[in-house]
Amino acid sequence: MPTDPPPEELRLVVDLNRCQSYGQCVYAAPTVFRFHGEEALEYDYAPDPRTRRDVERAAAACPVQAILLGGATEPAPPASEGAR
Repeated sequence: MPTDPPPEELRLVVDLNRCQSYGQCVYAAPTVFRFHGEEALEYDYAPDPRTRRDVERAAAACPVQAILLGGATEPAPPASEGAR
């Protein structure tokens, strides 16, 4: 019986100059996006591939289209170098 291939790794880029902190992404994918303080957005730039649907919804919900979603082209850096 064939098995499904593993999900493709995701990579996120958020244009923080474009982001206006509306927070729609935080509501759509709270395990990936969060606010640090009142307006500083933090996000997991290499989220679990199982969150793809939520991440796609978050990107679509962004009023200023600041979220770019793509596949992995290189390994993610160690977690200690996480997004800010």
